[in-house]
Formats: sequence, C-alpha cells, structure tokens
Amino acid sequence: MKNLALFDLDHTLLPIDSDHEWGEFLVRTGAVDPVEFKRRNDEFFEQYKAGTLDPVEYLEFALGTLARFPRKELDAMHAQFMAEVIEPAILPRARALLRQHIDAGDLVAIITATNRFVTAPIARALGVEHLIAAVPEEDADGNLTGKLVGVPTSGAGKVTHTHAWLAQVGTPLDGFGRSHFYSDSHNDIPLLSVVTHPVATNPNAVLATHATRLGWPLLHLFND
Repeated sequence: MKNLALFDLDHTLLPIDSDHEWGEFLVRTGAVDPVEFKRRNDEFFEQYKAGTLDPVEYLEFALGTLARFPRKELDAMHAQFMAEVIEPAILPRARALLRQHIDAGDLVAIITATNRFVTAPIARALGVEHLIAAVPEEDADGNLTGKLVGVPTSGAGKVTHTHAWLAQVGTPLDGFGRSHFYSDSHNDIPLLSVVTHPVATNPNAVLATHATRLGWPLLHLFND
C-alpha cells in the first residue's frame, strides 16, 4: 500500500517561521509602517507560540496587509524574500527527509497555517508538489482582496483540510499503509493524533512532553 507523509512547515522543515519572517521582511524593506506593523506581527507570533492565537484574526491581519499591493509588486517582493530569507534557511537535513519519502514513492504534502501566497514558492523550492495552506481570496486580476477562502488550516482545521484534500486525491487517511505527520508544535496535536506515525520534529516544550508521554518519536533536524 502507498504511504502518506505530511509535513508542517515553520520550525519543522524550516528553522524559522516563514509567516513572521515575511512580516519582518516587510518592515525591513519599508513596505509597511515599521512600528505599528512590527508590534502587531510580534504580538500575533507570541500568541501563536502560546497556543492562544485566533487564526481568523491573524489571517485577516496578514491578508489585509497583502491586499495593499498590486500582485505584480507582491510577486517581486516575494522573490526577494525567497532569495534573502528562505533559501538560506532551507537546510540539507530537511531536504534529505523529504527526499527519503519522495524516493520511497510516498504521497508527500506540506500542511501549514501560513497562507498560500507566502508558502507556495517555498513548497516549490523544497520540491513538494502538494500544499495545503490558508487560501487568500483573489479578484479577477489576481490581486489579493484581504479575505480568507474557507476555514484556517490550523489546529483541528488541519485535520479537516487533510481529509478534504485526500478525498480529492481519492484515498482516505485509513487507505494508506502508513501515514506520517511531522510537526514541531502542540497546536498540531489534533492531526498528529490521527496519523499512524506522528513524529514530534524539533518539538516545542509542550509537544515534547506530550510526545514523550505517548511514546511518539522525537526528531531534531537542526540542532543535533
């Protein structure tokens, strides 16, 4: 039977948070108000780490920021972001882990709470075809409206989105021989709990404690 391998992105395959770093990039390049935007971006990031983030509130903030710019300008900004921030952060051990599953013939996907505008180029750079991410609404010209399509891809929402994506693929979760999910965060315990092979990857303290109690393997990609 075919196996499934799902990966969180930020602090799992990347040693950084791409969403927060995108905000830092906007501040650094002068694209947004450096004081107010950084304050809110940092505030949301702390809420995420504490597990108290309201994903809809955050996505409305993040997508509303994207909607200020024409799509052509956004794409040019993102290309610079990839070159300066993301590509240096893609490390060999993360690529090797992905390659292990791809070469084995597994169905591989990244599932992330970060929006698709930020993460689609990252998934391509990692060589991963399938991406499950928060979807920004676009107008007829491809510009972002600042609205979210559907429900956030975070927490229990990752379980919902995984089942919906697998329905499109044509194989339910229990139709795979093995289903892996790699994540660093306790926010992903809902999806970690429904796969056959959960892997706490670069886990935060809460997830490490939970994983150890349940006998889940701990994997450290970046600090061994």
